[in-house]
Amino acid sequence: MLESIKKIDNPLLRSTAYASMGFAISTIVAGAVIGLINPRDKDANKFGIFSSVFGVAGGAALGFVTAGKDTSEEVENKPVQTIAKVTDESWKDWRNFVVFKKVKESDGITSFYLKPQDEAKIPSFKPGQFLTIKLDIPGQDKPVIRTYSLSDYSPTNQYYRLSIKREPAPKNLDVPPGIASNFMHDCIEEGAIIPAKPPNGRFYLDPEKSTPAVLISNGVGITPMYCMAKACAFENPQREVYFVHGARNGDFHAFQQEVMGLGKQNPNFKVHYRYSRPQDGDEENFHSVGYVDINLIKELAHENAEFYLCGSPAFMNSLREGLKEWGVPENRVFFESFSKAPKKSSSDSTNIANGVETAEIEFAQSGKTLTWNQGDGTILEFAEANGINPSFSCRVGVCLTCSCQIKEGEVAYQEEPNGTPDDGEVLICISVPKTEKVVLDI
Repeated sequence: MLESIKKIDNPLLRSTAYASMGFAISTIVAGAVIGLINPRDKDANKFGIFSSVFGVAGGAALGFVTAGKDTSEEVENKPVQTIAKVTDESWKDWRNFVVFKKVKESDGITSFYLKPQDEAKIPSFKPGQFLTIKLDIPGQDKPVIRTYSLSDYSPTNQYYRLSIKREPAPKNLDVPPGIASNFMHDCIEEGAIIPAKPPNGRFYLDPEKSTPAVLISNGVGITPMYCMAKACAFENPQREVYFVHGARNGDFHAFQQEVMGLGKQNPNFKVHYRYSRPQDGDEENFHSVGYVDINLIKELAHENAEFYLCGSPAFMNSLREGLKEWGVPENRVFFESFSKAPKKSSSDSTNIANGVETAEIEFAQSGKTLTWNQGDGTILEFAEANGINPSFSCRVGVCLTCSCQIKEGEVAYQEEPNGTPDDGEVLICISVPKTEKVVLDI
């Protein structure tokens, strides 16, 4: 009987059953005692009544106690499955992400929504930063690594979004189309797995600041700008923001309605679109015809602002020169480009980096110790020229793919890195030896 009662899951019903059992037992016992003593004795009758009451109360209490005990025992004895989750602090290297949505944003630009395969939380990022991904592309002798700006912002941070432009083959040049971008457009579908590294980059906006922000872009350069704009809308709608974007026409304009929506919701958010070759039907999609230049910026904003630039190299060079002539300090102009920097001459490299003329570089993993001289280029170029093939992608100090541990000595950067390597690591794509001996874990 006890085992049957124990199987009752509901604590109240179980207690009632125990109480009934206690009442019955105590009544039987009390009756037997009264019969033996004196059935007409009032004190004996009182004893019987009190025994029954105590039997009910004791049974009810026993029901609740055993209910809690049995439940705890059941939990304690039940096998517990634990799944190792990646935390914000532990995620340092490659981590698998699932493409759960793919959306065409414009002619040439497609968005890929990524969530972690392990279903653990993902760290927040600063609006404007990028994500480094790794692609196994057929026909390539090693994985192709690329960096793409994060193009969406949400306070809850449930996913990452990359909006990637399909890079065609350059005109009049014997150069193939973009390997990674075309692979993403043509071969990556929902459900695909893509390894990624944590968000990084020094090109970002602090939405909490009160200084007016002017976000200027053309083409696919709109991707980090939209992220910045959305961050300001969520975190600091009082901030004055100017969003200036140049596109060929409406067919090539990603996030056109999304950005306009931010402007309609907030009077502090001002939008200006300039189309170089508008077509029929674009009348309500843009504000002026031509190319975005410094004269347009002067008409729309004032120089006491922060300026963020992202677009083609010629576009950004022109605007940087224009802002400088306008009197905007360099520390209020921020820009990002993933295009490869032009090679500097050896004398320029030495002047910028303050490196040594000759150095001994030991590549520890490769087992090679070589003499580097002025004119041999960056450490990455020097390694490649001597049959060592370190990982790399951007070659301009942005993506961190070439980051490696430095065990001895120092390096000097030819230019300030955009990415921030971990402590004890250096970016070999933009550095040269600063000491006469350098030991690298390559």
